[in-house]
Amino acid sequence: MENKDNFRVFSGTVTRYLAEQICQKLDCSLGNMSVTHFSDGEFEVCFDESIRGKDVFLVQSTFPNADNLMELLLMIDAAKRASARTVNAVVPYFGWARQDRKSKPRVSIAAKLVADMLSVAGITRLITMDLHADQEQGFFNVPVDHLYASSVMLPYIESLGVENLVIAAPDVGGSKRANTYSKYLRCPLVLCNKARKRPNEIAEMQIIGDVRDANIVIVDDMVDTAGTITLAADLMMQRGARSVRAVASHGVMSANASERVQNSALTEIVFTNSIPYNGGCPKVKQLSIAPLIARTIRCLLDNESISSQYLI
Repeated sequence: MENKDNFRVFSGTVTRYLAEQICQKLDCSLGNMSVTHFSDGEFEVCFDESIRGKDVFLVQSTFPNADNLMELLLMIDAAKRASARTVNAVVPYFGWARQDRKSKPRVSIAAKLVADMLSVAGITRLITMDLHADQEQGFFNVPVDHLYASSVMLPYIESLGVENLVIAAPDVGGSKRANTYSKYLRCPLVLCNKARKRPNEIAEMQIIGDVRDANIVIVDDMVDTAGTITLAADLMMQRGARSVRAVASHGVMSANASERVQNSALTEIVFTNSIPYNGGCPKVKQLSIAPLIARTIRCLLDNESISSQYLI
């Protein structure tokens, strides 16, 4: 990497573990930055080294609470005011992305608002992974490098070596992603059709397709309360499946999701480490996306195509 000395990687508070792994892959040290908290809840971001004229990469997922997003915004603003050459936001999990349209009258479109906030703060580029909807890239007026967790999930699924593999979509909205997996792995696809009473509460679910004697892998972009995934797993086992696993890009795992997973028919559930997980559930496994992000950063610094980072 020719311009190794001309870039720096910095981390927000909640994603330091991932930034350290990225720096290890890039063979560089993590940049020095401090966050000072005040008694009223405000905080101040300060770069403790010169970044004038450097390509700066700021690693921070923006999962709740909102302090994580605010910290990233302050990091971007501080980098711009410190005369960084480029300010690249590395946001493995782009929070608020589920609010990407007006689903009912008089509601906000939070994903667009957050995109505007990042742009106004001063980002040059966004690197993110598995947005809730691909078209959200259009909310930005700067380049967006949209990575896919499939580059780490597909090799893992293949490494399982299970027979009678079937890929499942947890809902109709996830059918495109699941269909891509099933085509790559050359195995059948089944769908789950669900109806909700209200957000995070499912009224009923039907399984569309044959799961008898199959080893199922449910593919999703994120798991929040784990209600959909666990209900689907239990229904599939009742329909005669041999085993049910789940893979998802982002493990939000809010409320009692870990308990639900532990008490469900799932053999295991696999996430990337885009969000830290401390739930203590032995069924949860995390795969690192640090090599993927490091390769992407290296390609950007060397002005090379990043299309080689995509399996599908």
